[in-house]
Amino acid sequence: MDKAESWLDKTLHYRFQDSSLLTQALTHRSATGRNNERLEFLGDAILDFVISDAVFKRRPEADEGDLSKLRASLVKDTSLAELAASLGIGEHLVLGSGERKTGGHRRESILADALEAIFGAVFLDSGFAAAKEIIEGVFAQRLEELPDGEDLRDAKTRLQEWLQARKLSLPDYELVGVTGKAHQQRFSVSCTVSELSQTTEGEATTRRKAEQKAARRMLAIFAGEHP
Repeated sequence: MDKAESWLDKTLHYRFQDSSLLTQALTHRSATGRNNERLEFLGDAILDFVISDAVFKRRPEADEGDLSKLRASLVKDTSLAELAASLGIGEHLVLGSGERKTGGHRRESILADALEAIFGAVFLDSGFAAAKEIIEGVFAQRLEELPDGEDLRDAKTRLQEWLQARKLSLPDYELVGVTGKAHQQRFSVSCTVSELSQTTEGEATTRRKAEQKAARRMLAIFAGEHP
């Protein structure tokens, strides 16, 4: 594991006192020996706490719902897998032959689990403060670019909340038209807020996406005309 230890030292600036913990953290259940499932369980809990603390401090005005959305956006498998891939974890995974042949070192769930397992391993090796420092280092850029909780809500929800806050009726969405062949259809949807005499349209490959576009355009109008 000298190669993996050197890699970890360079990328996360951490060297294990007990190198067997790193070996376990990188070992998928498809391989022989102790796998990383228990470490992943532990790392997942530590990650949730550290990220919860980070978003709580960075968004002092956010309510519980927005804080939950912000945390979820950071710790979801897709985000973890992207971070794990950027760190090069896939090159050091210990996989069974079947997983190796089918590209397991690139699989999103395997990468995400391995990253969480490393967090858990660091906690066991050096305690909470060390694990927290590693996690905050890995997530530094994403925490720096943390969006407002409001931006994580879909446009239809934000429009609904905007109207409800002003005691206005909810918008009406209507399918205006469908064009294209069955496998290449385009949907046009209108969004109308009758009390404010405003109508917008959105076009996309599904009706749901078209409704979201129309809602976003309505929100843009209100942002400009009704501050």
